[in-house]
Amino acid sequence: MAPQKGKQGTKGQKQIVDDNQATLNFYRNMVFIASGTFLTVTCVFFDSFTISNTVLFLFAAIVYVASYQFMSYMARAKYTDAGQLLDAGVDLNMEGGIAEHVKDLIILTSGCQLLSLMSNYFWLLWLLAPARGFWILWRSVLAPWFFQEEPQSTAMTEAEEKKQRKLERRMRRH
Repeated sequence: MAPQKGKQGTKGQKQIVDDNQATLNFYRNMVFIASGTFLTVTCVFFDSFTISNTVLFLFAAIVYVASYQFMSYMARAKYTDAGQLLDAGVDLNMEGGIAEHVKDLIILTSGCQLLSLMSNYFWLLWLLAPARGFWILWRSVLAPWFFQEEPQSTAMTEAEEKKQRKLERRMRRH
């Protein structure tokens, strides 16, 4: 595939609103399908909920509601009294944004919930979320802080500037 030439196109405000709505609908449907499948299979085949299944289902529901509400808050568009679009909100499909991590959390929760129908040990996959959070914290905040280089002394920079001026004078002569 050939590299794209020129500047990357930007999305218009109206397109961001439409894309955000489609993204929210997709993740809402994912939540309903995963939870509905879990409830149906658990009630039909297992006859009752165990305490662990109930607690983990409630925790999954809290994660789903909190994640979805956070994404819908981020994507909330602002309109004027006349109905014109002022601000489209945050683009939920932007690469490297916080919404990407929230969407990953919904996907992880759905996967854990559906896989737990085979074995309750699949709920342990939820431990990937705090592990990923720590990894992001380490990479972006802690590691640069711990491993930063020592600041150079002003005497060293003055000496380097002097050498640079001397070299420039030599270059102008020749």
